[in-house]
Amino acid sequence: MNKFTGYRCSLCGAEYLPGQVTYTCPKDGGNLDIIPDYEAIKKKFHPEDITSRTESSLWRYLPLLPVDEPEGDSTPLHAAGWTPVFALPRLAEKLNLKHLWLKDESRNPTASFKDRASAVVVTRARELKAEVVVTASTGNAGAALAGMSAAVGQKAIIFAPKSAPQAKVAQLLIFGAKVILVDGTYDEAFDLSVKASNEFGWYCRNTGYNPFTLEGKKTAAFEIWEWWLEAHREWHQKDKQLDDHAPLTIFVSVGDGNIISGIHKGFKDLFALGWIQNMPRIIGVQAEGSAAIANAFNANTEIITPVSATTIADSISVDLPRDGVRAVRAVKETGGKYITVTDEEIIKSIAELGRMGVFPEPAGATAYAGLVKAAGSGVVRIDDPVLVMNTGSGLKDIRAAMKAVIEAPIIEPTLSAVKKLL
Repeated sequence: MNKFTGYRCSLCGAEYLPGQVTYTCPKDGGNLDIIPDYEAIKKKFHPEDITSRTESSLWRYLPLLPVDEPEGDSTPLHAAGWTPVFALPRLAEKLNLKHLWLKDESRNPTASFKDRASAVVVTRARELKAEVVVTASTGNAGAALAGMSAAVGQKAIIFAPKSAPQAKVAQLLIFGAKVILVDGTYDEAFDLSVKASNEFGWYCRNTGYNPFTLEGKKTAAFEIWEWWLEAHREWHQKDKQLDDHAPLTIFVSVGDGNIISGIHKGFKDLFALGWIQNMPRIIGVQAEGSAAIANAFNANTEIITPVSATTIADSISVDLPRDGVRAVRAVKETGGKYITVTDEEIIKSIAELGRMGVFPEPAGATAYAGLVKAAGSGVVRIDDPVLVMNTGSGLKDIRAAMKAVIEAPIIEPTLSAVKKLL
């Protein structure tokens, strides 16, 4: 029995039954949105049925997901999601903000946000009895697919550009995936993986292509919703006037656009269920060297013009974003904005977050770099509650991290040498 009613094309609005399509709209190639059975969910569940659950992973939201619970309740597949939110009071003071938090996705099993999508896609692949799951990736999506696949014995093949950071390639290999390095860009690897999946009958996980990736990523919105309910409750106990505060503003780094679209989809689902009354404001942040979506938003169009991407943030380095239209809408429909930042600002942000005890990869630090610029230009005000998404661990790209710090000195093994240094 299907746990969703069908699919809707994000471009032309055409609708399809669950068994009619697999990836994108046959009419125009548009990305498909999975349509939950909202009425059935509302009849069977209330918010308390979710928030009272003890499951500490994204599977606590199983009633809102289009798949059944995966096999093996003690595998890494059941460790994806439910990541912590940290307060950042020192950075808040520096930026002249009263309320600043960071949601740390580096705590996922393979250390990135992409585990959410892969957990759901691998579960869907098992339901479809797919022999092989394939994806293109600069590293994180591939590592997530490889790790989640290894957890349940699913065969996985990863196409990655040969320029992918070695730490990420190592993850792919350690998890036992078949790794194919492409002498080209991520976009070329993406196109090749789609051709291969069509040729060999593999199930394709690609972001901005497989609609189930969005369903995994939307679970971050559900967690933010739960956390915000509790945070608001605590605020209200301290100050009865806080019912009038501005909506939560969420900063998200953007590459192909699937993460920001997924977070938006999660809040749209909650709104459709009547479980939230207002949408948070979502602000997308792109590297200046990979800003195709920001360019479209700022030009007030949904036409995504490819760029020749060059940025230190490999996870968001994309020539042609595959989920650009929905990424533009995620910001436009929530009253948000797109901000672009330089590689130098990204590197500086790695070090600033590091001094708070959080070690982000460049793409994760991009969101905070966007907040720094937003705070300095009035995009966020002193009273605005702000949440920054760190999408991945800095351990995935040590070369970039070392650019953010001064190298450690080397001294003789003597106390006098220590004194001289100090």
